[in-house]
Amino acid sequence: MKSVRLFLMTLIIAAFTMNAQAQKVSKEYKKTANSIIQEALKDTATFERLTYLGDRFGHRFSGSQSLEDAIDWIIEEMKSDGLENVRGQDVMVPHWVRGDESATMISPRKQSLPMLGLGGSIGTPAEGITAEVLVVRDFEELQKRADEAKGKIVLFNLPFQGYGNTVQIRTQGAIEASKAGAVASLIRSVGDFSMKTAHTGMMRYADDVRKIPHAAITSEDAEMIHRISERGEKIEVHLYMEARTLPDAQSRNVIAEIRGTEEPEEVVVLGGHIDSWDVGTGMMDDGGGCVASWEALNIIKRLGLKPRRTIRVVLWTNEENGLRGGVTYKDSVAKTNNLENHILAMESDGGVFKPRGFGFGGNDEAYEIMKDISSLLKPIDADLMRRGGGGADISPLMRLGVPGMGLLVEGEKYFWYHHTDADTIDKLDRDEFNQCTAAMAVMAFVVADMEQDLPKDLKE
Repeated sequence: MKSVRLFLMTLIIAAFTMNAQAQKVSKEYKKTANSIIQEALKDTATFERLTYLGDRFGHRFSGSQSLEDAIDWIIEEMKSDGLENVRGQDVMVPHWVRGDESATMISPRKQSLPMLGLGGSIGTPAEGITAEVLVVRDFEELQKRADEAKGKIVLFNLPFQGYGNTVQIRTQGAIEASKAGAVASLIRSVGDFSMKTAHTGMMRYADDVRKIPHAAITSEDAEMIHRISERGEKIEVHLYMEARTLPDAQSRNVIAEIRGTEEPEEVVVLGGHIDSWDVGTGMMDDGGGCVASWEALNIIKRLGLKPRRTIRVVLWTNEENGLRGGVTYKDSVAKTNNLENHILAMESDGGVFKPRGFGFGGNDEAYEIMKDISSLLKPIDADLMRRGGGGADISPLMRLGVPGMGLLVEGEKYFWYHHTDADTIDKLDRDEFNQCTAAMAVMAFVVADMEQDLPKDLKE
């Protein structure tokens, strides 16, 4: 019994000590955090820089010249900002080209259907594909009606049920439709609101299943076709796609730093993905996250703050259709045995709307420290710290045990514009963008400068 009491007392003391250390962190950095927040909130130039990125270079799809031109410009701008160790990190990326495309309903009446081919899809024959349409809600219904699908275009009309659930139709739809004998597949765009806006995104094929063209139409047209089908009328659609995949192309991650004063080999890394889909200008997904991360470094530099550890911004390439940038960065870290020196990885890839806080992936001790540090963001109402978080580009690092977290924002409208022609600068608000910048700058600086290392459980 005595040993049990002693064990419990040890746990209580450890918890008290851990909490006291965490409390010390936020108390020590309150004045600095407020200075960072004030500096971010008064800024007007950075939102204009983001606007210029979109207006000048347009989309930044992997393999495109516009992506590489944007990267060249960013590197020069970072150098002019006086950031350290500015460089590109070579990455070979997939090169899918959309080409011309169209979808037209030809019976029971003629109507053009706004559409977007899905990333990685093959094209149609030169004359296109004209076929009757079979409408189903999901894979389960297709399996039940598989004998009706042969020689037809299968349309999956699944209403938005959250991205994680609904996106499976996009990624796997061509495989399942082909198994049933379809000649092409269409999906209702993955989004919860539409004004005749089609959404693109990545799709997949299986090596042992015949490849068929795969595209998205608007939710309005998917519903219309479904209604016509339920009335028992025959529907025919003509689909034309020039989509093709070219050999891999050279691209780059963009890297810039503020070197640490005492432990420069230890790194806090933050960023977003610089590539976008080939529609819109990728301001929400993810130009805003990139420029906010970049400006976080500039704010720290302007204020003359000198962190103990290095703060590194990485603008990852090829998140949208391959994740090659994130994997290449992880491989470079592992190759140089630098994984143990990565203290924290942070990502913004949910839009730069009003920030609410962060989702954190790491052990309990680290979570308590980060929860305390997040209290410094109370002035902008962004002090939420919850379990579970990260991002696609930092996921390779997180799988090896590096703590990671993702910026949480009010994202109710995110999937209105996600992967569409409507992802443009007018959907963003400068003040909300500045608050996102402030949140990332405060978290990055405090973790990079605090005396203790952020605890982590690295995997072999």
